[in-house]
This record gives sequence, C-alpha cells and structure tokens, in this order.
Amino acid sequence: MRKVIANEWMTLDGVVQPPSSPDEDPSGGFRHGGWHPQYFDDMSMQRVVDTVTSAGGYLLGRGTYELFATHWPNASEEEQALARPLNERPKYVASTTLSEPLGWENSRLLGTDLAADVRALKEEDGGDLHLIGSPLLFQSLLALGLVDELQVMIDPVVVGSGKRLFGDTDVPRSLALADSRITSTGAILATYTAAGA
Repeated sequence: MRKVIANEWMTLDGVVQPPSSPDEDPSGGFRHGGWHPQYFDDMSMQRVVDTVTSAGGYLLGRGTYELFATHWPNASEEEQALARPLNERPKYVASTTLSEPLGWENSRLLGTDLAADVRALKEEDGGDLHLIGSPLLFQSLLALGLVDELQVMIDPVVVGSGKRLFGDTDVPRSLALADSRITSTGAILATYTAAGA
C-alpha cells in the first residue's frame, strides 16, 4: 500500500501562509509572505529534490495546483530536476471549483468523496503519494486519518499571524518523531509518522 506523505514548510509558530513570495497569498491581509527562501541551504534543497523525484504522484489543493500549473510547465533549465517529475507524474487535485479537463498535463480532479478517492489511490501500485503545501487538503486528510507521514521544515522565524498548518483543530493527534536534522540556517527538518504507523 502506498503512503500519503505531506511535505510542508512552516514558521516556528506554525504559519504556512505564503512561504515563497510576498504576493503568493496575501489573503486576510497577510503581510509577511516570502519568509522561507532565506532558510534554504544545500541540505534542505536536496530534501526537496529527493521528495519530488521519489514521488509516485502528487496530491494538491486548488491553490497549490494553480500556482504550480503556472510555474512548472515553463520552468527554467536550472529547475528541470524538479520540473520534469512535477510535469510528468500524476497529479490529483482536490477542488470544488475547478473542472476537467485540467490544463496541466497528467492532472485530474479528485471526486466529491475525498476519503474514498485517496484510499483508492493508496491501494494502487507505485511510489508514495506526496502532498505538497495545500494546507487545507492536509488538514482534511489528517482528520480522515489518511496522512501516514509528515515531512516538515520548521524555519526559525515567528510571524505572528497567518494560516497555520494545523488550523484550529481541537482534536489531539499523536505523532512519532522518525527523523530530525538541523540545517546550516537553523531550520529543523523533521519527519513524523502517525502514532502506531
């Protein structure tokens, strides 16, 4: 059975709202976008490459899908180590507003029964399914018990406001730390598994 592995970047106070650039997601008046790139180093970049290239497919929410579908088909030559697998491998998109056919090659919408669709994907042969970004989809799959592993880069910055990885859930969840490393920039690369997994 394939695993669902969530890949996230977050601040020390749990914010995931736009890590990469200030204009990526200013919703709710968020003014601190672009907090993440300064914490990349060779170790963390290699982890991104390993994650993307090892995936059998990707799970994406609408916002992440639209952002990726704009960028990766037109990626520069320097970005091809990431662009090739992202463009060529299957992408499964959770959205109630998009309709098929989706414009980015090898992309298809998940149905209205998210749990059943993701369970069916996990039963298929192939590499693990990597959920990239997409915090609302992460929260939904976590609540459904369908996240097997969380790989998170925790940057040593506090931004105080913004969308948080775990949202406002009041349901306690136990995770087991499987691995952790500290980057040269002081970020923590941690891997957690669902307790008992």
